[in-house]
Amino acid sequence: MIETHGLSKEFVDGKRGKVAAVQSVTLSATPGRILGLLGRNGAGKSTFLRMLSTVIKPTAGSAKVNGFDIVTQSEQVRASIGFMSTSTALYGRLTPVEVLEYFGALYGIPQPELKNRVEYVMKRFGIESYADGLCDKLSTGQKQRVNIARTILHDPPVLFFDEPTSGLDVVMSQDVMEFVEEVKTQGKTVVYCTHIMSEVERLCDEVAVIHDGIVCDFGMVSALKERHQSNSLEQAFLKIVGYQRGVSLK
Repeated sequence: MIETHGLSKEFVDGKRGKVAAVQSVTLSATPGRILGLLGRNGAGKSTFLRMLSTVIKPTAGSAKVNGFDIVTQSEQVRASIGFMSTSTALYGRLTPVEVLEYFGALYGIPQPELKNRVEYVMKRFGIESYADGLCDKLSTGQKQRVNIARTILHDPPVLFFDEPTSGLDVVMSQDVMEFVEEVKTQGKTVVYCTHIMSEVERLCDEVAVIHDGIVCDFGMVSALKERHQSNSLEQAFLKIVGYQRGVSLK
């Protein structure tokens, strides 16, 4: 379970002064369902996820992840989550096995449970054939499989996906989405952040549309389309964020 109440984040920019990256977001995500965060690049989606994952502290408001406060119980929050994105770097001079063992130790997974978990995720994601090669030498798809394995190694109840298919080919993107569907059936709480409409329509139970740090609309995909009299989610999204043909959005 994830609950946020008035969650906000301001940054100070040398030229623009205070920048409101996320403004008073109140929403929830529940086990066995996927909450989609839909918005343009720079809309505030990643900042929102970074607050929930305790990477940065909110300026105002509060949030709980798996029952733990993101500020006062940050260690428990981090133990409860898996965070995956295509921008997550691997240690290039380590092998996939070494990466998984390293993160398993950070998660505090005891032996021999760690050995069993590493073997399981390597088999689950087909990593065995290149398990002992350096991560620097892996393809983009192979690196992403290692990242997925790292994300679920400690079997967290809450999962965050931040643009997980960005830069991936069609086949690898399908693998990622099938994995997201799989963890939903396991009853995990999932937040899926993207700007790709087809992924949202396929995966998400509810969608929060974020624009300029504000949740402009929230609901099921069918409800958003009906509310904005649109035949597609893309059309509904453009109406929600105030897009006009030939006029650039700020």
